[in-house]
Amino acid sequence: MSGGNWKEMFNAACEGDLALLAYHVEHGADVNYAHPEFLATPLVASILARQEQAALYLLAHGADPCLLSEFDGMTPAQAARQTGLAAIVQRLQELGVSAPALPPARQRRWWRLFG
Repeated sequence: MSGGNWKEMFNAACEGDLALLAYHVEHGADVNYAHPEFLATPLVASILARQEQAALYLLAHGADPCLLSEFDGMTPAQAARQTGLAAIVQRLQELGVSAPALPPARQRRWWRLFG
């Protein structure tokens, strides 16, 4: 997998482009990778971008529901709680992940860097 493919997959997750996201996942993009330039995970980024279907897709295709997104300083559960995406909170609970307290405010938004 090249870095460009991962970046395109990451951007697709943030924009809710399910077809492009699926293409990259099906062709081997690592849904748990955090590129050294980003230090953010596609799952947390898609949740913060309020792309509920993309986040559910990532969870269904191996995204770690507990993996900290270093750049955002939060886990998927914290991101879901912050955004109020009930379907994501519910899916995480089904996976056995509870919603911990929110971290200190860090409102960085990667998807705005690509648009």
